[in-house]
Amino acid sequence: MTNKEKILARFAAHLTKLRKEKGLSIRQLAAEAGLEYSQIQRIEKGKVNFAFTTLTALALGLGMDLDELLAEYKIPKN
Repeated sequence: MTNKEKILARFAAHLTKLRKEKGLSIRQLAAEAGLEYSQIQRIEKGKVNFAFTTLTALALGLGMDLDELLAEYKIPKN
C-alpha cells in the first residue's frame, strides 16, 4: 500500500466513525454537505482523492469546523 493509499484509508475510517457518531447515513451526510451520495461512498471506501473544498463541505455536513474534523486524524509517519 502506498503512502497516498494509507492516508486515504485512514481518513476514510475516520470519516465513517464521525458520521456514525453523529447518527447520519451516507445519504443524510451527502444532503447536509451538498455532495453526491456516491462521492461520500467512495471517500469512505478510500477510493478517491478529493479537494479541500470537499473536506470543508464534509465538516459543514457533520456540523463541525474543519479543525474539529481533522483534530483526531493523524498522518502516518511511515
